[in-house]
Amino acid sequence: MNYQETTNWLFNQLPMYQLQGASAYKKDLTNVNLLASHLDNPHKKIKCIHVAGTNGKGSTSHMLASILQEAGYKVGLYTSPHLKDFRERIKINGIEISEAFVCEFIEQHKSFFEANDMSFFEMSVGLAFDYFATEKIDIAIIEVGMGGRLDATNIITPLVSVITNIGIDHVQFLGNTLESIATEKAGIIKPEIPVVIGEYTTETKAVFLATAAKNNAKIYFASDLISETYPSDLIGDYQTHNKKNVIQALTVLNEQTNFKVSLENIKSGLLHVVKNTGLLGRWQQLGDNPKIICDTAHNKNGLEIVLNQIQKEKFDHLHIVLGVVNDKELDEVLPLFPKNATYYFCKPNIPRGLDPALLQEKALQFSLSGNIYNSVAEAYNATQNNSTKDDFIYIGGSTFVVAELPLNKEV
Repeated sequence: MNYQETTNWLFNQLPMYQLQGASAYKKDLTNVNLLASHLDNPHKKIKCIHVAGTNGKGSTSHMLASILQEAGYKVGLYTSPHLKDFRERIKINGIEISEAFVCEFIEQHKSFFEANDMSFFEMSVGLAFDYFATEKIDIAIIEVGMGGRLDATNIITPLVSVITNIGIDHVQFLGNTLESIATEKAGIIKPEIPVVIGEYTTETKAVFLATAAKNNAKIYFASDLISETYPSDLIGDYQTHNKKNVIQALTVLNEQTNFKVSLENIKSGLLHVVKNTGLLGRWQQLGDNPKIICDTAHNKNGLEIVLNQIQKEKFDHLHIVLGVVNDKELDEVLPLFPKNATYYFCKPNIPRGLDPALLQEKALQFSLSGNIYNSVAEAYNATQNNSTKDDFIYIGGSTFVVAELPLNKEV
């Protein structure tokens, strides 16, 4: 199979949470352990940092990778989901895994995948670990897909674990309270392995402390320990918290391992995250006059910060392109959106995308009004036709909405 045929097989033949939702979720790590054994346990041949959290884990992972690259290390980076191309998930020093490696890996192990009903995410994790081990990287940054305790990445034993924050998301899998979700995220805390915690509440702090104590793992609360951060090319307001997590994690890495990262590495790495890693879609500017911003924030906690940041902008009128997936808790997120904006309701082009007519109907209950469009592109074009140079355009609501934008057109 060529690359297109290989990725089509990956996307269409096996369960994938990105497209299907609940049916792709596995309840234990049996399959991924079986796969790791089949691949000769590549995860045991690499050193890594494990990053979990409701929001910010992608930005945190990319910041860590950028800084470690600046320090001269060969850095693997595994993240999800991708925006444009599957290969975005697996990179070394910002360079995506080759199409040839993906094709050869799938071809070599396809019969095993089929015989053991491997999920898309399990195969992706196995591919990443195998690639990093083959390429003999110095360190890998591994982002959790969802949750932590039962996530396929959780077979690793990292040098440091990082949990960015806890919010209400994926309640059908992780529970509907902060404590239950924190318990799932805290599942990445390993015996004797230090863990860095970002934002916390009274409820979640208790969970983290108890889990760390049970594992005899030293725990660091970054928001209490780090007072100074440095400028970054990732400029969303929420990045302040992520930078604290990153600085604390690297402080631990410096103190407890042979890795050495200088203050200059940190400053330079933070300034060049996009250049070093290729990260897209985090408060990314796509145009000026009018100013056009997109962001992948998609749950209550993330959207709250982004929408507050929009209110700090100066503009005549606000236009919002909005699309969501069909399991989104609309009663929680729609009240966050401003009523004095013009909305362009659309559906991301995946099976889980919510019909824009249903989104429009629900939005009207919260006094959010606008027209429906057949695609993200159509909605995006309409905003540019309807806006003036002093307006502001925001596109978001889902990672999959942002994925359909011309992200290479940065200002």
